[in-house]
Amino acid sequence: MIESLVWWQLRGDVPPEVGRAATWLYLLIALVVVPVLVPVAVMMLEPTRRRRLAIAPFVLLGTAAAVVLFVTMLHGPVTVRLGSYHLGYSIGLHYGVLVVGLYVLATCGSLLMSGYRDIVIFGLANVVAVITLARLTADGFTSLWCFYAALACGAICLHMRYGKPHRAHPYAFEL
Repeated sequence: MIESLVWWQLRGDVPPEVGRAATWLYLLIALVVVPVLVPVAVMMLEPTRRRRLAIAPFVLLGTAAAVVLFVTMLHGPVTVRLGSYHLGYSIGLHYGVLVVGLYVLATCGSLLMSGYRDIVIFGLANVVAVITLARLTADGFTSLWCFYAALACGAICLHMRYGKPHRAHPYAFEL
């Protein structure tokens, strides 16, 4: 919903100030909150200390990526342009492949390390999505990745609402 304000500003439908604020808010969530939130959420779901310790490095990787991305945003320039079917964000990131790699490793890696089979499957789906989106477009990756994440969140909500009742032993793997 936030990104729609960015689209509208680029089309001239909302004032530039609204578009700039929406761009910053969108990028703060996408680049700073998500790489920390995903591994922390996965770690908090795990019932064993051993599994939580195995996921802890992904929290550190996500935090490192988030700090680098946030500092880069502060130094700017933060720009966005209208692409075909996506928005192209730029924050002037140096070593983008490395930083984005840490971001993906933190988010997808933490999912893959989970002891819950459904979360691991979701992690595999995310890896496929990352590879597919990276092949489709580099400059639209952030926009399309977040669109995919919104669809995935909807699927998770539907699964939680209409999925099978919790099994007696939902913990599928032991580390």
